[in-house]
Amino acid sequence: MLKITRYQRYLLSLLSGLLMVLSFPYTGSLTPLIFVSFVPLLLVENTIARNNYRSGKVFIHAYITFLVYNIGTTWWIWNASSGGALMAFILNALLMAIAFYIFHIIKKKLGKKVSYLVLPIVWIGFEYVHYYWELSWPWLSFGNIFSIRTTWIQWYEFTGSLGGTLWVLIANLLVFKIITDWKGNTTTFQKMRPAIWSLILVLVLPLLISLVLYSTYKEEKRPIEVVLLQPNIDPYNEKFTASLESQLDKMLDLADSKVTANTDLVVAPETAISWSFYEEDFARLPFYPYLKNRVSNWGDAYFLSGASTLRIFKKSHSRASRPLEGGPGFFESYNSSLLMDSASNYSFLHKSKLVLGVEKLPFSDWLPFLEELSIENGGTSGTLGIEEEPQVMHTNNFTFAPLICYESIYGEFNAEQVKKGAEAIIVITNDGWWGDTPGYKQHMSFSRLRAIENRRSVARSANTGTSCIIDQRGDVITQTEYWKSAVIKGNINLNKNVTFYSSTGDLLGKTCTIMGFILLLMSMFKNRFKKE
Repeated sequence: MLKITRYQRYLLSLLSGLLMVLSFPYTGSLTPLIFVSFVPLLLVENTIARNNYRSGKVFIHAYITFLVYNIGTTWWIWNASSGGALMAFILNALLMAIAFYIFHIIKKKLGKKVSYLVLPIVWIGFEYVHYYWELSWPWLSFGNIFSIRTTWIQWYEFTGSLGGTLWVLIANLLVFKIITDWKGNTTTFQKMRPAIWSLILVLVLPLLISLVLYSTYKEEKRPIEVVLLQPNIDPYNEKFTASLESQLDKMLDLADSKVTANTDLVVAPETAISWSFYEEDFARLPFYPYLKNRVSNWGDAYFLSGASTLRIFKKSHSRASRPLEGGPGFFESYNSSLLMDSASNYSFLHKSKLVLGVEKLPFSDWLPFLEELSIENGGTSGTLGIEEEPQVMHTNNFTFAPLICYESIYGEFNAEQVKKGAEAIIVITNDGWWGDTPGYKQHMSFSRLRAIENRRSVARSANTGTSCIIDQRGDVITQTEYWKSAVIKGNINLNKNVTFYSSTGDLLGKTCTIMGFILLLMSMFKNRFKKE
């Protein structure tokens, strides 16, 4: 039996967290380390289980691991909000530790024979549920780690990013088995060979499949010309204080420098129109004639821009509704996409996936006083209104999926847009809140996963950070530098074909969630069944 002291357990817990940090994009980018990152924590869990120590010890060690993982990979949140950072670190580590603790309890109740199935089922189920509930924060899902190794994961078009999580967990479990068998002196090398060969197969086969898919995938030539604007307006000291006219001038002058007769779409970043306005009044606003005139000079090109908008309702519409001052009715604030053509036709879509603490206060439906704790974000605070389901936007020639900032992390959300006819993905974001840190780099890299999952080209406009064009294999074709005003002109190919992932969504996540729930119930009622 492999003996581990109390002191060594704590070192191993720290080691697991450190390996996860070093494997994550731009906080180490040593991607292969993820395939052994769980092993130290699994050794700790195994020691606690074998010695019949209280199960609470597993939770403590898991919390240490995941607290290191959260702080080490997303420390940059502190630059935008110290309170938001603490909430993200403490709560997300807590949720991850609970998921690992549930794995331990089920394994303890149902026996060692199911242990190699329980961890992948429980963890993938956790990641899937974490996409959808009030405390959603899927930034650190393990499938995201491969966003900078897109030649490794072309099979995401079948599994989505949760397939990457499954890959990570199976590899870690096999490494753990090999180590415990070897150190425990319970198995000869001859008997260990199946596990060793299984590990080699698990690591190599997905890589080979991916390389074949990568080398054989060909984009259909259906190009549209896009112009992507990066105005580089300081979100803290300029964006919400300088005049709107000066900011529009800066952006539209950038566009004029690149727009041609062939341009189909000009894209400005999230909240490019930073001053809030009522959507019903858009055509009567002072800046509307100016914007209309500038866009009309671009021929048939459409203009997509982020905007801060409001709508009026006679009755309370959702938890985002606020009473109108001095009159009957309610209003809601939105983080919106505005699409406008040269004939001045326009439409709005609202962001659906909101950032915790900034755009959404969790559980405020039941605890309304929490809205007072919201973090101000450029003049708006409190929970914003949302679209109830994923939507797409249409031009005369094509349909696209508009993703505002945080929405680009949600694979199944984007897949729903593709099912509704999106032929390309357009991301608008403002990544200047975090400074020159791994944050904006990680965010951009996640868009590469959406390209592979749906085989859709991605055009990304960031206020600052990284504006870029990504092809349908997840390759970055061209990109801007950080904190520089820039404009990109390029072609992206449209695609109408729907991948398996786009059509089914996170089938793996749904399956594991159901199976995990069943396993949890079985573990809870096992002793009762025995008595009966």
